[in-house]
Amino acid sequence: MEAAADGGKEITNTNGQMTSIHDSEVVQDEYPHGFRLAVLVGAVCMTVFLTSLDQTIVGTAIPKITDEFHGLSQVSWYGSAYFMCFGGFQSSWGKAFKYFSLKSTFIVTILLFEIGSLICATAPNSNAFIVGRAIAGIGGAGISTGGTIIFAFSAEPKNRPTLMSFVGVAYTIAAILGPLLGGAFTQRVSWRWCFYINLPLGGAALFLLAIFFHTPPAAKPLKANWKEKFLQMDPLGIVLAMGCIISFIIALQYGGQSHAWNSSVVVGLLVGFVLLLLALIGWEIFQGEYAMLPPRLLKRRALWAGCLFQLFFSGAYFLLLYYLPLFFQSIQGVNAIQSGVRNLPLVIAGSFAIVIGGITVTITRLTTPFMAIGSALGAIGTGLLYTMDAKTSTGKWIGYQILLGVAFAFPFQNSLNLAQADAEDAADLSTVSSTIYFFQVLGGAFSTSAAQSAFVNRVISSVRITAPEVDPQQLIFIGATQLRVVFPPDQLPGVLSAYLEGIKASFAVAIGMAGVSFLICFLVPWKKLPVGAAGSAVPAG
Repeated sequence: MEAAADGGKEITNTNGQMTSIHDSEVVQDEYPHGFRLAVLVGAVCMTVFLTSLDQTIVGTAIPKITDEFHGLSQVSWYGSAYFMCFGGFQSSWGKAFKYFSLKSTFIVTILLFEIGSLICATAPNSNAFIVGRAIAGIGGAGISTGGTIIFAFSAEPKNRPTLMSFVGVAYTIAAILGPLLGGAFTQRVSWRWCFYINLPLGGAALFLLAIFFHTPPAAKPLKANWKEKFLQMDPLGIVLAMGCIISFIIALQYGGQSHAWNSSVVVGLLVGFVLLLLALIGWEIFQGEYAMLPPRLLKRRALWAGCLFQLFFSGAYFLLLYYLPLFFQSIQGVNAIQSGVRNLPLVIAGSFAIVIGGITVTITRLTTPFMAIGSALGAIGTGLLYTMDAKTSTGKWIGYQILLGVAFAFPFQNSLNLAQADAEDAADLSTVSSTIYFFQVLGGAFSTSAAQSAFVNRVISSVRITAPEVDPQQLIFIGATQLRVVFPPDQLPGVLSAYLEGIKASFAVAIGMAGVSFLICFLVPWKKLPVGAAGSAVPAG
């Protein structure tokens, strides 16, 4: 959403995007009260809970998904498809809520999320599952933006922070329950219930919103012709951005696996990535103020350096959500429920640290020092994960995860706070915020793909040494939890050794990304936030 005009009131959504509401246009009687307000809060929090749950529940289920779809070759897409669409459509949904009916548009976002979840739950193969993840990501992007706008029109200004705190609670609960539910469904019923669960809960939220939310007059869409609306959505920019991301991810997926790194296919994909990137830059310059990121904003060091930091820092974190469960289930041989429990130190420590981090920034008005400390500790923590093996003690993997939870969560929103405070014009706040968040989830898309490439290439090279009688391609197309079933006792130690080397290669990607984010901190401005600017953002999921 665009920032408010003069006299408007700005709020910050769950992803740090600024949305506007003209308080003078909303009279007291238009705000919902009592039971109706409680129903609206519950329904919106439910949709936010589901989108956040979708980011954390999948990691525990991935080993079982690979069993059913016979291999690991497309695992990176399970996270990348969701992340790239969730981030790439943030700006477009913000503008859609500005030019179309708030209620109708929000219902469309829920329907898209539900359709994507249904496709994932019923997917007959890996490709269908990936399509479902992408559609769910598009819908989830709209839910995260639209839910906050509905809150803006559902409470007086003095009560809005209280409503937003419920969103933060929903994110925290989802982060904690995700690994547990993923493990329970996968072990006791089927991994497909990780997605079936979205249907009744999302459907109930949709029904309640359709009945109890009445779009107030102040939320009426701006009048514009269809050409203006079309240009505001910047569809070509989205297509070019998605093309860049997909070309790069496919190149990582093919390189060293189905094609040599110097093959015409991989080289062609990388060349295509560069050409599409240049086309995107040229198009955004041509678009000017219609662009997803107006070129003039790129001159702000707090923004471009903050985006780079978030790309690498978030990428390292999201990578761990996918590869720690793989380590526990394949190397240490625990089931999905036990794997979910073993992931709790990371998410619980992170849930507390992100709240404490926000309070600390509010008090000290410092951001960059905590970014540097967090990224340095993140590199150290992922380095400790690299040392783990099948015999690593409980105390060690708990301690390592607590360290990582604090390291990644404590400064997670600092680049957003700094970029918002650095914006010269309040009208730029929505664009600045959505751009930071886009790079945050883009980091997840790139890191999971890079980790997958490193994992597969290392497994293939290692198994030729540790278990030369095993066909490397056969190993890649066997699910992670089936290793102890498929391979006989004389081959299993060598197979697990190769698998461990592959997972360590993935952790090495996280080490590198955390290390790069530490170096980027020296490009970010080291200055205090203005009084009143700190802590403006609600932590993202």
